[in-house]
Amino acid sequence: MLKRLLTLTLCIIPILSMAIEEPKYVSSELAPPFEIRQYESMLIAEVMVEGTRDEASNKGFRLIADFIFGNNEGVQKESQKIAMTAPVTVEPRKIAMTAPVTVDQSDEKNWRVQFVMPKEYSMETLPKPKNSLVKIKEIPSKRYAVIVFSGLNNPEKIENNTKQLRAWMSDKQLNAIGTPQLARYNPPWTLPPWRRNEILIEIAP
Repeated sequence: MLKRLLTLTLCIIPILSMAIEEPKYVSSELAPPFEIRQYESMLIAEVMVEGTRDEASNKGFRLIADFIFGNNEGVQKESQKIAMTAPVTVEPRKIAMTAPVTVDQSDEKNWRVQFVMPKEYSMETLPKPKNSLVKIKEIPSKRYAVIVFSGLNNPEKIENNTKQLRAWMSDKQLNAIGTPQLARYNPPWTLPPWRRNEILIEIAP
């Protein structure tokens, strides 16, 4: 019975991940695990939180999940459920820099957590958060260098992948204009080999 349940779970998880809406982008260069992407403009829900990266991720997720699950006010003054999207991104709350920045700085306590809103909404039609900590912003089209990796995103793995991405960017003469973002695409029960994680760094047009 346990074997059947495990097999069923392993079949369902990839399907669920594929069904979730993701931001639209065009890839201008693909050299796995690296990629250059031009993202379309998008609406995001954002919170600023403090703590370690994991603490901030959990707190930020709960705040924004509360918003999309109904703690909001729609056009008709009624709450609405907003579809979940992927990924959830976390980045240090810092002024953008062009010099290398390590994502796991020991003194980093302030973080920006973001959910991308479904494409069907505009700034006018998206329900408004009732919690003032949740901010809705429109992000213009941006260009990113990306590295994709699987497994658990512990501090050592995040730092190692960030260094690899920066080295690749240096070889390609790509100029960073933002801090590294950690993007996570899967629910916490996803087995590590099937987890999709990314480090994204905004680069000059």
